[in-house]
Amino acid sequence: MSNTPAQQNRRVLVVDDNSAIHEDFKKILNPGSSAKARLDAFEAEVFGETRFSTGLAPFEIDSAFQGQAGFALVQQSIASGRPYAMAFIDVRMPPGWDGIETTAKIWEIYPHLQIVICTAHSDYSWDEMIAKLGISSRLIILKKPFDAIEVLQLTHALVEKWELQQKDRARMDQLEEMVAERTRELQLANEKLKTEKAGRTALAN
Repeated sequence: MSNTPAQQNRRVLVVDDNSAIHEDFKKILNPGSSAKARLDAFEAEVFGETRFSTGLAPFEIDSAFQGQAGFALVQQSIASGRPYAMAFIDVRMPPGWDGIETTAKIWEIYPHLQIVICTAHSDYSWDEMIAKLGISSRLIILKKPFDAIEVLQLTHALVEKWELQQKDRARMDQLEEMVAERTRELQLANEKLKTEKAGRTALAN
């Protein structure tokens, strides 16, 4: 996978059948992409004004309007070696998969994705969600209408969580490889000792 743990992953997927919701997420998570933001930046440059910047890289937002389309984007992201760190998924997206089914399908092919289920309705109780998805630290429920600051904080926290988990997995893989290599060395040494012992026994006879 080309997206190594050392690299910063700011890829976010939004799956919602409402185009206005996609625009809201883009304004919150990647404000520099809007026409107004570009105009403000141009005016600041022309008039020599200083504009405040957080210094943080913008999030890379991809959009899907149905669960099946979101699933396909996750597949593509894995195949290209650029997986998403997290996804916001609406719970109601007729006529296709709903948010719960979409989440379950995505976790079958990429269980590391951090997911926020967005809902304004009580289509599923918490117990029903758990029955379908199981208890998972990768799942958060966000009620609509959501607050911009809440979305921004959630995104930063979950992206950082994804990155830390990638680093932990890489360290575990490294430790397992070290143990496997040491085991192979000990096995070879043991075989060598057995061969030498057998040789000495044969000479003694």
